[in-house]
Amino acid sequence: MSWTQQFIHTERGKFEVFVKGQGPPLAVTHLYSEFNETGDYFADSFTSTYKVYLINLRECGESEPAHSPHQLSLLETVLDLEAIRQTTGLERWSFAGHSTGGILGVVYSIYFSESIDAQFIVSAAGREYMTFSPQCIYNENHPDFKTMQDLIEKLKKSDLSHEKRKALTIERTKLSLYRPDLYKEIFNKNIEKTMSATRMSFFARELHLFDVTRKLQLIDVPTRIVCGQHDVQCPLPYSIEMAEYIPHAELIVFEHSNHYPHLEEPAHFKAIIARAFD
Repeated sequence: MSWTQQFIHTERGKFEVFVKGQGPPLAVTHLYSEFNETGDYFADSFTSTYKVYLINLRECGESEPAHSPHQLSLLETVLDLEAIRQTTGLERWSFAGHSTGGILGVVYSIYFSESIDAQFIVSAAGREYMTFSPQCIYNENHPDFKTMQDLIEKLKKSDLSHEKRKALTIERTKLSLYRPDLYKEIFNKNIEKTMSATRMSFFARELHLFDVTRKLQLIDVPTRIVCGQHDVQCPLPYSIEMAEYIPHAELIVFEHSNHYPHLEEPAHFKAIIARAFD
């Protein structure tokens, strides 16, 4: 079964959504990924258990553009998610986010717990995770910092050939794998997605002021927090911190994973998805 494209026309604009799976509704998105009919590895993990709504945010795919820079912010994006949920006629849905998608899920559940049945926050954080964390690859003291930054800047170029963009993306991803030698085995589907340079650049600025740790206690949603023991993007201490402050939160650490536990230990991850919430 492939992903089915839909357009949701909300009072805040038009959003491109891809739907797949059976079961209760679950929203999945990422702060700057652009999805298409080929789907997404993270979202695919949930389609056996949920009806997944894979959402292109503003400036991604064929969704509404940003008419003002502030519309790219985390809070405005949360309001877009709520508009999509309401327009689809869903009283509530669950949410799953990986990396910056998980960061968005944290903000979403702070302000709209009443709209969310349960959530999966994977490889994320409740505050800026670079400045004081030398184990983070975005910290200048990390040994792979310069390599990662060079790859990111190259990927922002709009004139890259498809082959060159794919090669750069592979090298960037390998930096965040526990076993980079297993890349071809892990990423073995015909999934093609890109990223919105506009959204990514905005987030790079917003992140420096991001800290919702004192508001985590406001989340009233059963929450599973998943993180790889060796995560170099959002290091494990930030997941531990979220689990300490979010009521009804459960932390699951994947011992043999870096930033992609859903792919590095897929059987374990799917078992966690299938397990009922208390």
